[in-house]
Amino acid sequence: MRKLISTGSLFEKTAGYSRAVVQGDWCFVSGTTGYDYATMTMPETVEAQTRNCLATIAKALQDPSMLQALASTPKAGE
Repeated sequence: MRKLISTGSLFEKTAGYSRAVVQGDWCFVSGTTGYDYATMTMPETVEAQTRNCLATIAKALQDPSMLQALASTPKAGE
């Protein structure tokens, strides 16, 4: 079973995608940029953009709906 995970970002609604998709043993993360949601700006350096991108992914992976989806999705061979 596939589960779609949204963080509620306006970008997700506008572009029509899910921040993450859980399918079996896999979790796919997409459409994540280095945008700084605290300041609503795009940092100038690649280092700052990378930090923001990884922080956004970490936040999505720690979201209760993500954890529930990972726990309740049948694993390969089940």
